[in-house]
Amino acid sequence: MALTLQEKKEIISEVAAVAASAHSVVAAEYRGLTVAQLTTLRKNARKGGVYLRVVKNNLARIAVKDTAFECIQDGLTGPLVLAFSQEDPGSAARLIKDFMKDKANEKMGVKFVAIDGKMLPAAELDRLAKLPTRDQALATLAAVLRAPLDKFARTLAALRDQKAEAAGVSLD
Repeated sequence: MALTLQEKKEIISEVAAVAASAHSVVAAEYRGLTVAQLTTLRKNARKGGVYLRVVKNNLARIAVKDTAFECIQDGLTGPLVLAFSQEDPGSAARLIKDFMKDKANEKMGVKFVAIDGKMLPAAELDRLAKLPTRDQALATLAAVLRAPLDKFARTLAALRDQKAEAAGVSLD
């Protein structure tokens, strides 16, 4: 069924709004996948904070114009599903990578990824998927900030133990 002009405008504005706030995008060819497989992918995308959309390439080109993802316009060829990371830069890459691990979904092929206004080859999917989530990054930052305090506390405890030993007092 053909889309009306109004429906096309709505799709363009929806995708443009998502692209304007997204951290990264993964484009994958979905040819050969069943409706059930795509439904599973969509469910997983909703759980992972990823906006997943099959859009006609011309509409996608218009939607990403004047966004950080304008660089992907030339790569929009063939039947593609676009996965936009909304929560953290690696969420879409992790979604697609995990989906392709299943032998039944091996027909899906990544065409490209884009982040920070740069279109990268499909080989960069693994690197993008390894980026930490927001929570992981905050936990790492907290550990880095806490490390000097822990070292200082251990040093003070060692000094206290040394002084107590020299005075012949048992701390136990």
